[in-house]
This record gives sequence, structure tokens and C-alpha cells, in this order.
Amino acid sequence: MQSGHIARWAAVMSAVLLTSACSQATGLAGVGATLRSAVPSGPVTGAGAAASPADPTPTPTAGKQADVEPPEGDDPVRVPPPKLSKYTYTFPVKGCEVTYSRKLLVLPKTTIWARQGCAFVAPVGGVVDEVNTKNRWRPSTDAGADREGRFVTIIGDDGVRYLGGHLDTVADGIKPGVRVKAGRLLGRVGRSGNARDTATNLYFAISWKTGPTFWWVRRGMVKPWDYLDAWRTGNRTLSPREETLELRAKLGETPRCTVLCASKQPKKPKTTPQAARSEPPSADDDGDGGVVSVTP
Repeated sequence: MQSGHIARWAAVMSAVLLTSACSQATGLAGVGATLRSAVPSGPVTGAGAAASPADPTPTPTAGKQADVEPPEGDDPVRVPPPKLSKYTYTFPVKGCEVTYSRKLLVLPKTTIWARQGCAFVAPVGGVVDEVNTKNRWRPSTDAGADREGRFVTIIGDDGVRYLGGHLDTVADGIKPGVRVKAGRLLGRVGRSGNARDTATNLYFAISWKTGPTFWWVRRGMVKPWDYLDAWRTGNRTLSPREETLELRAKLGETPRCTVLCASKQPKKPKTTPQAARSEPPSADDDGDGGVVSVTP
């Protein structure tokens, strides 16, 4: 009987020892116990040192950093201006320094100031329309039809009429009906007409084709400076065709004259025993003659 008690006591102690061993491995209530061997007891070396949170964070030095130069860029790509029309234009004075007004003064035209003899060229391809080689302007009458002195007009392939006046001379071979290309010499800058007391210049005007009787249309209807600016430094395909045709449709082909229309009335000579003497001809007068033009 004593041996049976001893056997039961041994079984109980074995169960207690087994439960104690399991508790040390898992901890209380399922919480894992930390093994003493998992925590390093001495200094850590090797790969473990790089992951240690005790390592100090490097700080930047106060020394001057080297200058950083940006890399060199490529040359800019030159993009041609957009093509605005099928026509190509040329500035009407070639090979000379020029200045010109960019605002409306009296008439919708501009005065291109250039030295004597500079080339007046066709601003666009077309056909010569009117040619006046005679300087018939007189200050006593100031006739409107004569104010531009010697001049040439062309009808461009764009349907627009271009006038260059105050010319010193008209180029050889330039006569009505002659076809010209853009840049073709039409005449030389001068100061004929009512520019005789000013610096040499080119009277430049844009309009549409009419007969010689309607000289006020010829002297300018469309403001030209925006087109001159484009042909000189901007887009050589900017065309006055659309603006010119719209204005002609609005005003009619032969609108009446409204600005600087009347000529001066010559003074009657006093009655004297001597015969009345007419006004002497201008120093650069070429004699009698009229405007030669293509029949409209």
C-alpha cells in the first residue's frame, strides 16, 4: 500500500515538472518568454554593428561646396515663320538704311526716308500699271495728281496696286504692261513732286487698280506700315490682299476724294503793258507729258 502512494506521488511530480518546462518556453498566458541568449551581453562586431541603433548619424561639414556649373544647352532651333499667304513680298527699298513712319498722318500711306538714288523695287511679282516720268508739280497750283512727281505703280499678282513716288528716275525698261518679279528695280529714290523741299524719300502707297482720273485712290487707301514691318523683319508672306479687297468692297472701286483734294487756284496776273509771263518751269522738269498707264 505504501508503494502505491509512492507511485502516485511520482506521477504527480512528473506532471508538475513537465508543466514547468513548457511555461518557461512559452511564457504566461501564451506570451513568449525572452530567451537570455537572444540579447547580446557584450559589444557587437561585424555585420551586426551596422544595424545597431547606437551608431552616430553623420553630420554635414561646414566646408564650402564646389560650384556647380549647368551643362551647356544646344543651340536654339530656328523655326520658320508660318506661311500666311501664297505670295512672297520684298521690302520696297533695297540696299539702303531706311526709316519710315508707322502712324496715320494725313493719308493712309507712308514716307520711307532713304538717301538719294536708293533702289525702289517691286514689293511682289506683278505687272507694271502706270509710269510717270515727268515731274509736273508746281507749288503755285499744288495739283493733287502731280504731288507724287515721278512714280511707278504695279498691279501685284495678289491683285493689289503698289505705288512708289517722289522718284528721281524711272528704271530703264519699266513701262506699262511689263511683267516684273519681286525685287525688280523700278526706279531710284529722289524728291520729285511736292518733296522737293524735303529730304529724299519714297512715297509708298497701297490701293487697288483704277483709272488715272481717280488719282486719289492711287495715292493710298490701305495703311501699309504693318506690312512693311513684316516684310522687313518678320513674315514675308503677310499679304495686304484681304484687307484691300474688303475696303474696296466697302467703299467701291472709285470712291470720291475726301482728303487733300482741291488744287490751288493760280493767281491772275495783273494787267500791265507787258505780256503776262507764266511761271518758270521747275528745275527738274522734263517737259510736258502725262501719266502712261495700262487701260483699266
